[in-house]
Amino acid sequence: MTEITQLLNTIKYQLKQQAKTYRDVAEALGLSEASIKRMFSASSDAPITIERIVQISHFLGFSLAELAQEASLSHARLTTLSAAQEKELVSDSVLLMVAVCAVNHWSMDDIRSIYQLSEPECLKHLLKLDQLRLITLLPGNRIRLNISRDFDWLPGGPIRSYFRKEGMADFLDAGFHAEMENFTFTHGMLTEAAVNKLQNELRQLKHKFAELHAESISAPLHKRHGTGLLMAMRPWEPVSFSKYRKKF
Repeated sequence: MTEITQLLNTIKYQLKQQAKTYRDVAEALGLSEASIKRMFSASSDAPITIERIVQISHFLGFSLAELAQEASLSHARLTTLSAAQEKELVSDSVLLMVAVCAVNHWSMDDIRSIYQLSEPECLKHLLKLDQLRLITLLPGNRIRLNISRDFDWLPGGPIRSYFRKEGMADFLDAGFHAEMENFTFTHGMLTEAAVNKLQNELRQLKHKFAELHAESISAPLHKRHGTGLLMAMRPWEPVSFSKYRKKF
């Protein structure tokens, strides 16, 4: 991948992050939307110039140096945090709340529009997340996520333990018959090959959820809904059954 391609991919990502379109870029640069689309096309006969990249960078609120740094870091994003980092997050419920907002691509203004946090309080927690390397706080209090699209919390780590203790019962305390709700439980006896096939299907569903999350970023905050998807599978038999099993 060339450096220009990296910069273009980063610009496209930032356009999504900021809910801006090619038409917005065209208006800012005084060009037609078709011209902008040609600039971003890999097969274009008129490749984008560095001057145009500088202009678009400024439109997005970046200097060229900052955009280049964004591009270079896009290939080194975190897939997990350490256990110590997760423990730090769950030690402060407000910090965890701000972290979840940041991971879901909320801006500082978004966070303060929904939660009762003063600007100094919100900034303090964002700086803590910067220290934990979950985000980088940029000029203008813009938030850059340092996590990859396949980021996940540690299996058996502090975040998942917190959810099991503090969130699981609350999550499941619903009728699951309202709009946007669904609950399905099924049981059967599967071969090892069938289990492996089903595990693969669940992994694909998780990737699809991540893709849809990324597609939703460009929508206004009021059109996005915090959505939980719980997937679980294991060899299982009710305790009321297993207590009658013969001991071999």
